[in-house]
Amino acid sequence: MFVVRVADNFHYMDEDETYTHGQFETWPEAVAAAKEIVDRCLAEYHQPGMTADALFSQYTSFGKDPYISPVPDGEARFSAWDYAKQRCAVLCG
Repeated sequence: MFVVRVADNFHYMDEDETYTHGQFETWPEAVAAAKEIVDRCLAEYHQPGMTADALFSQYTSFGKDPYISPVPDGEARFSAWDYAKQRCAVLCG
C-alpha cells in the first residue's frame, strides 16, 4: 500500500497544512495520483505568455507538494518539484 500525502508549499514544513490524498495498491497508481495533483496546480497558475521559470516559481511558492510513502526498493523517490519543472517547460514551450 502506498500513501500519497500532500504538503502545501506556501506553508512549508507546517504539518497542520499536510493531508492524506489517498492510498493506492501500486506504485504507478500512487505516482499517477501525485502527478495529477501537480498538473492541476500548474493548470491553475498558468497564464498565457508565462515563462516556465515564472510558472515554476508560482508552483514552488503556492502549489501542492505531493509525496509518496513508502518508496519501493528499486524505485526513485517521486519529486513533485522535479516533475513540475519538467511540466512547466512543456506547458510554457
